[in-house]
Amino acid sequence: MKKTDSMNGGVEFAGSTKTENKIELAAPTVETFVTTDRKIIVVDMDAYFASVEQRDNPDLKGKPVIVCESLGSRGVVSTASYEARKFGVHSAMPLWKARQLCPEGIFLEVRIDVYKIISSQIKNIYLEYTDLVEPVALDEAYLDVTVNKKGISSAIDLAGEIQSRIFFETKLTASAGVSFNMFLAKLASGMHKPSGLTEITKDQVDSLMDNLPIGEFYGVGEVTESKFRNMGVETGADLKKLSFDDLSRLFGKPGRSFYNLVRGIDERVVDPNKLRKSIGKEITLQADTENVEEILDNLATLSTDVEKLLQVEGLYGRTITLKLKYGNFSSITRQQALKEFTDDAVIFFNTAVGLLKKTRAGEWPVRLVGIAVSGFAPLPESEPAVSESPSLSATTNMEVAQITA
Repeated sequence: MKKTDSMNGGVEFAGSTKTENKIELAAPTVETFVTTDRKIIVVDMDAYFASVEQRDNPDLKGKPVIVCESLGSRGVVSTASYEARKFGVHSAMPLWKARQLCPEGIFLEVRIDVYKIISSQIKNIYLEYTDLVEPVALDEAYLDVTVNKKGISSAIDLAGEIQSRIFFETKLTASAGVSFNMFLAKLASGMHKPSGLTEITKDQVDSLMDNLPIGEFYGVGEVTESKFRNMGVETGADLKKLSFDDLSRLFGKPGRSFYNLVRGIDERVVDPNKLRKSIGKEITLQADTENVEEILDNLATLSTDVEKLLQVEGLYGRTITLKLKYGNFSSITRQQALKEFTDDAVIFFNTAVGLLKKTRAGEWPVRLVGIAVSGFAPLPESEPAVSESPSLSATTNMEVAQITA
């Protein structure tokens, strides 16, 4: 691992007998190749929103700053400064819990327009080095610098130069990861934050993958991680013992990806024109609830959050998906296609209200609520749909009676 400082660096499986949680381990049936001639960089801004607030207000430097989407009782943490993280505060945490963990924290609402301007400024720095830039958020991007505009042969040197440029122009720090594919570069970018500069080389892959917790592999979410752990798969070393056929059978296409990733293979390419398939937000409630008004309050907040995300991306969608998870952990989704593309929170909310009527909300306890928008317009060629309602505040109370009637 090449970096400015050093890095710290068994489950028994059944042999040929299948059990409920252990599967047959077969020899690999697929010949694989590792492409190592690409040079990929991931730049990840350090505690981005909070760092911007500390930069713009020097009195906040060294203090626990917690930036939230809303300061209301249903607010959620967007970013926590490193000082706040020492108390256990992290992104996506409910605001009430963050206040419990860090009562001395300084809580601020997001200034998305400011963060967006700075993000564009940073992207312009990337474009001086390569046109192959794929932003994945306001604070993170993939760069393919295999062939770059500066003619710099060393990707680690180029990444260091980009870090310096970002700090010089914005007074913000970034961490960078370098490797020969997107998965490994992303992994490297998070190893030594803040201000880290880390490279994963071919000869480090086997050892790194063997010791990597299963939940850190690309594509492994909470449900998949739980499934792996029930099978006795805790690390990459355990994952390597599973055959291509078994992973394909158990997980489908993602299983084939897992087989390759644990061997250091990721053939995804940096795509500057890549469109997201969907944009959504969800929240796990403080307690399971049958209270429709509480569910609607959360849907109103989530609709506004999704509107902001769409506006950051410059996207308009026309398919709305409502997600609920009941108290028994079963999940359902309801979906509706609109006639026109839109990025309007009120339209999202009103559509979700109609979808909510097709669920057991109000009868069964609900523990999670989510809303997503998909079916994006290639370009906003036509006039996007805009609601006639001025805000969500006047809409929510009226809808409660309609659902509970």
